[in-house]
Amino acid sequence: MEPITDSIRVLYVDDEPEFAEMAATFLGREDDRFDVEIVSSGTEGSARLADESFDCVISDYDMPGQNGIEFLETVRDDHPDLPFILHTGKGSEEVASDAISAGVTDYIQKSGSADQYALLANRILNAVEAHRSRRIAAERTRRLETLISNLPGMVYRCRNEPGWPMETVRGEVEDLTGHSAGAIEGDDGVVWGEDILHPDDREEMWATVQAELSAGDTFEVTYRIVTEDGETRWMWERGRGVYADDGELDALKGFITDITERKQREQELAESESRYRTLAENFPNGGVFYVDRDFRYQIVSGSGFDPLDTDPDDIVGRSVSEVERFPEELIETIEAVHEATLAGASERVEVPYEDRVFEIRTAPVREDGDVVAGLHIARDITERREREEELQRQNERLEKFARVVSHDLRNPLNVVEGRLELARAECDSDQLLEAEQALERGQALVDDLLSLAREGKVVTETEPVPLKEVVEGCWAGVETGDATLNVDADRTVVADRGRLKQLLENLIRNAIDHVGPEVTVEVGRLADGFYVADDGPGIAAADREAVFESAYSTVPDNTGFGLAIVGEIADAHGWDVTVTESAAGGARFEITGVRFAA
Repeated sequence: MEPITDSIRVLYVDDEPEFAEMAATFLGREDDRFDVEIVSSGTEGSARLADESFDCVISDYDMPGQNGIEFLETVRDDHPDLPFILHTGKGSEEVASDAISAGVTDYIQKSGSADQYALLANRILNAVEAHRSRRIAAERTRRLETLISNLPGMVYRCRNEPGWPMETVRGEVEDLTGHSAGAIEGDDGVVWGEDILHPDDREEMWATVQAELSAGDTFEVTYRIVTEDGETRWMWERGRGVYADDGELDALKGFITDITERKQREQELAESESRYRTLAENFPNGGVFYVDRDFRYQIVSGSGFDPLDTDPDDIVGRSVSEVERFPEELIETIEAVHEATLAGASERVEVPYEDRVFEIRTAPVREDGDVVAGLHIARDITERREREEELQRQNERLEKFARVVSHDLRNPLNVVEGRLELARAECDSDQLLEAEQALERGQALVDDLLSLAREGKVVTETEPVPLKEVVEGCWAGVETGDATLNVDADRTVVADRGRLKQLLENLIRNAIDHVGPEVTVEVGRLADGFYVADDGPGIAAADREAVFESAYSTVPDNTGFGLAIVGEIADAHGWDVTVTESAAGGARFEITGVRFAA
């Protein structure tokens, strides 16, 4: 019993107030925790019990109107467990029998001795302590039953034997195992360690539990069971030993819950992580980072770390802020990228690291629609950035050159053209005709020089372009005479449409200029590009590299820039262009490295 530390409220019912007051005084002397209130009848007593709470009732038996037994019966209707002591001067077996039948807690006869109050005080204390203990125990039992009924699993007590025979089981027993609680309890029913525990886990379970109990009072294990319908499920169990007074291990008690879904998810995540680990270990020219939902690197690998003084093992298991070699400004950028990726976004950022520049592309890793991790791929783009900067400088020089050509050459040529017009008005001479032809050649040179300068730029905007459609459009826009076109190139290329058009027009013009108006031009497919071929005399092997040089031409009065422009446009796209012999013995220009649209 738990000791009483606070006051004990006692309702004393007696039709003799003087005796009741004396009894209250003696009780107060015996224990100062007693707080006694006196009423003179059972009716008054019932009214006080209805208004306030008391720990014990003491009542006389022989009272007018309602005797002590009748008052007791009234009290028991509303307060079945309240301690009730009958303190009466009328002692008889009949009264005692009736009192016991009515549910009296104790029975004491009045006497003239002061010792009776010490006995009465002791009986009150015992009754109140027992009542409070029962109430506390009942509340604890209620709370425990509520807890068990709401637990996602079962609680148990079993003997510490290899079969783990269950003495008691409560909770979601049937949901977990398919067996009822009654079928598992006792020695004659289903035995946990023999009929439910998975055969492959029995020996390991026994060894693990015994080892953990030897090291301490508790154990924690994960294992499989086989349900009544043959399904295998994963369980998590936490328990402790129950020891006898002599210190011997008597039994086990604990809690078991189903973790099958968690185990399946862990397996899926492990398989997913394994796939990404394979990617990371074999990723060329970059690094792969696999970041969990706690922003910690789980996988860090790839050849991108080779030029850096950073060991991937120094990053695994840490968050960005915990990596010592990462500067503060880089940490802020990467943390923002992590957060966006784990929120479901794909990101692309460029970050400087020491003397290099990295491009980081990210993608959320999803399992069953939920983002479980982030995949970050980092590439060293330092050399690419340097090339782009050099190309930018080159483009600026070309732009400057184009402005000079356009302004400083066109103006004098325009003046010459005007003067020729004036001279023709005054006289007619073959010399003027020769001058006019030379002027036209000069203007064509200026146009081709400007085109060549502009085509040297990097292509930044591309789109899916139907190759056959563009070829046929170019053929219609060029003076082809009686020439023939055969197209077998029904592919969609990713290119700058306008510059692809100029490349094809220049190749078509080149075929007509070098072969003649009756040439047959064929455009066909290659595995990674396309070709433009003719049935002319072809180009000698020794001259095939020179044809792409500026001002190279075998046709009189040709500027020689047409194929140079073809080469520049191909380079701007990242393509390769070569010349070889066609099936008909003519020239065949092959453009490779082309990306096709899906």
